[in-house]
Amino acid sequence: MKKILCSREQVNLKCVLLGGQSFRWKETNPDEYSGVFGGGFWTLKQNDDHIAYKRIPTTNLDEKMLSNYLRLDEPLELYYKEWSLCDPIFKKSAERFKGIRMLKQEPIENILSFICSSNNNISRISSMVEKMCTLYGEKIDGTTYYAFPNIETLVGQQVEEDLKVAKFGYRAKFIRQTAEKMFELGCNKWIDKLRNMNYDSAKKELMLLPGVGPKVADCICLMSLDHLEAVPVDTHVFQIACENYLPHLKKYKTVTQPVYNEIGDCFRKIFKKNAGWAHTVLFLDDLKNFKEVEKNDDKSDGKPTAKRKKKY
Repeated sequence: MKKILCSREQVNLKCVLLGGQSFRWKETNPDEYSGVFGGGFWTLKQNDDHIAYKRIPTTNLDEKMLSNYLRLDEPLELYYKEWSLCDPIFKKSAERFKGIRMLKQEPIENILSFICSSNNNISRISSMVEKMCTLYGEKIDGTTYYAFPNIETLVGQQVEEDLKVAKFGYRAKFIRQTAEKMFELGCNKWIDKLRNMNYDSAKKELMLLPGVGPKVADCICLMSLDHLEAVPVDTHVFQIACENYLPHLKKYKTVTQPVYNEIGDCFRKIFKKNAGWAHTVLFLDDLKNFKEVEKNDDKSDGKPTAKRKKKY
């Protein structure tokens, strides 16, 4: 395996790869992860001072591809320092969660994967994305894995029928319609246009796609279009905001559109242009704390407690 010099404090592979940004990674051994991106099958192994990696098939650009995917050129230590000065709550989370980076993902995969995320949990989203790749993607030589499909292969009524048989439910129609819409818009040219737009305009454009609401649009802006100020708001982020930043929102039982906008604007006011990245650290800390509380509750008195699965 080749290696990139990079400490655990610079990249926490487990949180970054398995924390809900991408759905194609698995932990195969302690500190070792396998997954697909950029048309190849990758194995990454976390070490204290470096990441060992292998891509199948190998190319001369492997290191550059991985560095770009993990945004290793971004000064994460400086960001953490700036965010900690802005917010003492972030500072506490930063002490527990070092090395949280935003993956730089392929927009087509990102868009269609997050259409699968609606009312779903990470495990099921991952299986659906894998199924889509198996049905329509190209097999990666030397492996049993498939690359994410080209947009052209997802166009047509038969795609919707096939995905319904594969138990995608109502998402099958959205995937087919969105693929057709992106194909009509010129796909890569349209994506480049979104990158060059300001954040608000790009989000509005994305929400014209079937199955893409405000949260999914923000996930796409943040994770694959370089609009790092985008703040996806789910129930966890709503709870974080209510407890720490906007206590007056506790009177709301659901995340209405005005509430959603207020929470995003609050994070952008605090963390500025990289608000979505900073919010991801807080988000992961909240997930960890919930799991610890649930585990402790289960052991406390032997009484059954309610179980919840993380929905993205």
